[in-house]
Amino acid sequence: MTADLSMFGHDPWWLVVAKALAVFVFLVLTVLIAIYAERKVLAWMQMRVGPDRVGPRGILQSLADGIKLALKEGIVPSGVDKPVYLLAPIIATVPAFMAFAVIPFGPQVSILGHRTPLQLTDLPVAVLYILAVTSVGVYGIVLAGWSSGSTYPLLGGLRSTAQVISYEVAMGLTFAAVFLDAGTMSTSGIVDAQFGTWYVFLLLPSFVIYVTSMVGETNRAPFDLPEAEGELVGGFHTEYSSLRFAMFMLAEYVNMVTVSALAATMFLGGWHAPWPLNMWSGANSGWWPLLWFVAKVWAFLFLFIWLRATLPRLRYDQFMNLGWKVLIPVALVWVMVVAVVRALRNEGYDVRWIVLLAGGIVVALAVLTLLWRRLAATRPRPATAPVPDQPFDATAGGFPVPPLPPPPTGPRPVLVPARRSGKESPDA
Repeated sequence: MTADLSMFGHDPWWLVVAKALAVFVFLVLTVLIAIYAERKVLAWMQMRVGPDRVGPRGILQSLADGIKLALKEGIVPSGVDKPVYLLAPIIATVPAFMAFAVIPFGPQVSILGHRTPLQLTDLPVAVLYILAVTSVGVYGIVLAGWSSGSTYPLLGGLRSTAQVISYEVAMGLTFAAVFLDAGTMSTSGIVDAQFGTWYVFLLLPSFVIYVTSMVGETNRAPFDLPEAEGELVGGFHTEYSSLRFAMFMLAEYVNMVTVSALAATMFLGGWHAPWPLNMWSGANSGWWPLLWFVAKVWAFLFLFIWLRATLPRLRYDQFMNLGWKVLIPVALVWVMVVAVVRALRNEGYDVRWIVLLAGGIVVALAVLTLLWRRLAATRPRPATAPVPDQPFDATAGGFPVPPLPPPPTGPRPVLVPARRSGKESPDA
């Protein structure tokens, strides 16, 4: 199967500019709404109120926060590498917007008499373009941590490097499974290949691995280790303030929208209508597909919020073990299964449904088994016999740690409040 890219490259210049502005406005508005929705949904899940002061029910809170950050004083610490320090937020933000250039929003529509697809452009290797562009964004995080001249930002930047390398390998393997079955790397071609059957059903292990990887890729809870507040103060952006700090937040949320749109494109049929709406003859024509696509993107954004409200942050060793010892081996095995099915299809043996469904169940069980063993291995086991008292070793764990103070002995003192006389002043 070869993707038909003949519809691209023929738009007049004003239509190209209009599409680019529409993508930019869509991303900025989605970020503003997502920040407000996240605060409200988290408040609802935690039985709080959330923002309710600025605008009706607080709907203008995100805009007010953005204006406040833009008007605050930008402080540049004295020990930073200033050119790199100022360039890092730009490097993190620009690739987040560039990745959306090849995301299909819908089919061909008519705009002021011109037939054009609801997509800025497409490439024969469009998904590889997205991987390359989003990988550049991590340089902004690494350079921000290094140029700050501080320990905690540097540790946050190093964590981001290891995190992106680990989880982009698994993410790339999930894309390889989609490429093998669809026969194309074009985003519009992958959407066309899912007409009738979405890849979330045929390539279920790839979908599960991709969803896990996209959370780690965007540094979101429970994988928000580069900016772990309890360990690294604020992580890589500790020394940033004002508009430069806002650019890092903008890049994070735009990346969330990008990976959500890519998940909808690769596994949920893109702009195709879900069942039972697809039984309506006009569901996949005109401007209706834009509605289905945005709804799928928001379903993944809600998943990000749900995970943040539900799961605690992982330890760093657990996070690395999950990526290198579970996700990558399982993704490799699954790619081999999909490759065998593709080879059989090329030879005329149509066993796609049977092998992929059966293989998906087996691989999913293998993932659950590996996760169960890893969780069981980290659980504390009850002691079978009392442990005799051992002399305290301050360097047993690798770091000098003082011993705990002994428990208090004797009766506890009782605090009796002093009586005030009427002659004392109220401020006494």
